[in-house]
Amino acid sequence: MAEHVRQLDINTILMRSTFRIAGRDTLGTVFILGRRVPDSTSHIAYVLVTAAHVLSDIREDEATLFLRTERNGTFHKLPFPLKIRERGNPLWMQHSAADIAAMYVRLPTTADLRLATTDLLASDENLEAYEIHPGDNLFCLGYPYGAEANDAGFPILRSGRIASYPLAPTSVHPTFLFDFRVFGGNSGGPVYLADVNRTYGGSTRLGESLQLIMGLVSQEKMIEEEIRSLTEVRKTKHQLALAVVVSAPLIQQTITMLPAPSIE
Repeated sequence: MAEHVRQLDINTILMRSTFRIAGRDTLGTVFILGRRVPDSTSHIAYVLVTAAHVLSDIREDEATLFLRTERNGTFHKLPFPLKIRERGNPLWMQHSAADIAAMYVRLPTTADLRLATTDLLASDENLEAYEIHPGDNLFCLGYPYGAEANDAGFPILRSGRIASYPLAPTSVHPTFLFDFRVFGGNSGGPVYLADVNRTYGGSTRLGESLQLIMGLVSQEKMIEEEIRSLTEVRKTKHQLALAVVVSAPLIQQTITMLPAPSIE
């Protein structure tokens, strides 16, 4: 458990709570959210969130989570062994109908971490109230092909626009398209909105900052073409430079599948 850290700029918060995870033959992106402990105003539990296939593709019971530590104002990479299975049994909870996994984690006290809480996960009501729509610019953090922003292992920030409609209700539309080219290693990365002076409800809210986690990267959108000849039928896939994003309410649903956190 950890003491609650006041939420500041979502760009910096998520940059400092998004990490690369790797097994022997695969890698992906995870981010850590804080889940409030009931009956406590000062404690939160660490919840690791990612695409379910990121964890399931790691064959070993133990993965390496590349945390970071800060010493004298300088960040350094901090590889950390993370148990994701117990005798082959997953320690994560997986959404029954979506590519999302969540699990509690205990991290070393030397790790640098700035937490966004689950309160920042967008709800259907948020999507409607703030009139979030196709063309809205979103940001995403991840590790394309395992690439890092620097030697400390920070993720790479990229952006794109919402490329599909409608977004809600997410019970009917659990995913949306994001105009963002996906590479191996991007899966599991947080997709979020950071907007100011937004117009909604018929007026422009000058000075107002809107920060919401919109979902996570699940996969690349592909189109399959079937080519027929006299001797064979061949199928080929074409990249569309689009990501399939699982919407935030399904992340919230997955987290609520975990036992309620407690102070230990």
